[in-house]
Amino acid sequence: MSETLVVTLTLMTLVSILAIMVGGMIGWMARQHSYETTPQVVYTHPEMFDANGQLVPDEILALRIETHDSTDEDTSEED
Repeated sequence: MSETLVVTLTLMTLVSILAIMVGGMIGWMARQHSYETTPQVVYTHPEMFDANGQLVPDEILALRIETHDSTDEDTSEED
Protein backbone atom coordinates (compact mmCIF):
# COMPACT_ATOMS: atom_id res chain seq x y z
CA MET A 1 0.00 0.00 0.00
CA SER A 2 1.19 3.45 -0.73
CA GLU A 3 1.70 6.00 2.01
CA THR A 4 -0.82 8.36 0.41
CA LEU A 5 -3.57 5.72 0.55
CA VAL A 6 -2.89 4.95 4.21
CA VAL A 7 -2.96 8.63 5.18
CA THR A 8 -6.13 9.24 3.15
CA LEU A 9 -7.95 6.26 4.71
CA THR A 10 -6.87 7.31 8.21
CA LEU A 11 -7.97 10.89 7.77
CA MET A 12 -11.29 9.91 6.20
CA THR A 13 -11.95 7.48 9.06
CA LEU A 14 -11.25 10.17 11.64
CA VAL A 15 -13.38 12.72 9.77
CA SER A 16 -16.26 10.20 9.54
CA ILE A 17 -16.13 9.39 13.25
CA LEU A 18 -16.01 13.08 14.18
CA ALA A 19 -18.92 13.86 11.84
CA ILE A 20 -21.03 11.14 13.47
CA MET A 21 -20.18 12.48 16.94
CA VAL A 22 -20.96 16.09 16.00
CA GLY A 23 -24.22 15.05 14.33
CA GLY A 24 -25.22 13.08 17.41
CA MET A 25 -24.52 16.04 19.68
CA ILE A 26 -26.49 18.43 17.45
CA GLY A 27 -29.40 15.98 17.34
CA TRP A 28 -29.30 15.55 21.12
CA MET A 29 -29.35 19.31 21.70
CA ALA A 30 -32.17 19.80 19.16
CA ARG A 31 -34.26 17.13 20.89
CA GLN A 32 -33.62 18.71 24.27
CA HIS A 33 -34.58 22.15 22.94
CA SER A 34 -37.75 20.69 21.43
CA TYR A 35 -38.74 19.07 24.74
CA GLU A 36 -38.12 22.28 26.67
CA THR A 37 -40.00 24.60 24.29
CA THR A 38 -42.99 22.40 23.44
CA PRO A 39 -45.82 22.94 25.93
CA GLN A 40 -46.90 19.82 27.75
CA VAL A 41 -50.61 19.26 27.19
CA VAL A 42 -52.58 17.41 29.84
CA TYR A 43 -55.51 15.65 28.23
CA THR A 44 -58.62 15.66 30.37
CA HIS A 45 -62.07 14.23 29.90
CA PRO A 46 -65.24 16.32 30.22
CA GLU A 47 -66.27 14.26 33.24
CA MET A 48 -63.39 15.79 35.20
CA PHE A 49 -64.89 19.30 35.18
CA ASP A 50 -67.62 20.77 37.36
CA ALA A 51 -70.43 23.09 36.21
CA ASN A 52 -68.10 26.12 36.24
CA GLY A 53 -65.47 24.45 34.05
CA GLN A 54 -62.98 23.89 36.87
CA LEU A 55 -61.25 20.57 37.48
CA VAL A 56 -62.93 18.47 40.15
CA PRO A 57 -60.50 18.08 43.07
CA ASP A 58 -61.99 14.75 44.15
CA GLU A 59 -60.72 11.39 43.07
CA ILE A 60 -62.46 10.08 39.99
CA LEU A 61 -63.34 6.42 39.83
CA ALA A 62 -63.11 4.69 36.47
CA LEU A 63 -64.76 1.35 35.85
CA ARG A 64 -64.08 -0.96 32.97
CA ILE A 65 -66.74 -3.56 32.45
CA GLU A 66 -65.89 -6.34 30.07
CA THR A 67 -68.48 -8.78 28.87
CA HIS A 68 -67.22 -12.03 27.55
CA ASP A 69 -69.70 -13.80 25.35
CA SER A 70 -68.94 -17.42 26.12
CA THR A 71 -71.69 -19.47 24.58
CA ASP A 72 -70.90 -23.17 24.61
CA GLU A 73 -73.82 -24.09 22.41
CA ASP A 74 -73.20 -25.29 18.91
CA THR A 75 -75.04 -22.85 16.67
CA SER A 76 -74.62 -24.79 13.46
CA GLU A 77 -77.36 -27.20 12.56
CA GLU A 78 -75.90 -30.24 10.85
CA ASP A 79 -78.26 -33.09 9.99
